[in-house]
Amino acid sequence: MNQITFFEAATAFAPWLEPTDAELAAIEREMPVLIAETELLDAQIQVLDRPVSELDERRLRRARRRLLAARTVLTNHTACGVSGGAA
Repeated sequence: MNQITFFEAATAFAPWLEPTDAELAAIEREMPVLIAETELLDAQIQVLDRPVSELDERRLRRARRRLLAARTVLTNHTACGVSGGAA
């Protein structure tokens, strides 16, 4: 029986499967949006099992505004012609 060792499985990927510099730059540009989405999701999860208080409403509103602002910055950055060429 031909078994694959852990080392062979971990090193089986070819170097060209790694993200390119352009792809890493695109991820870096999108990071503020990803963080804002995570913060909004955290705020939404916190109010799932209890009545929404005024503080919760403010927390959700702030999280939505941060997400909208991050998306706006990313869209404006992309619209200005700055692209990394990543898919």
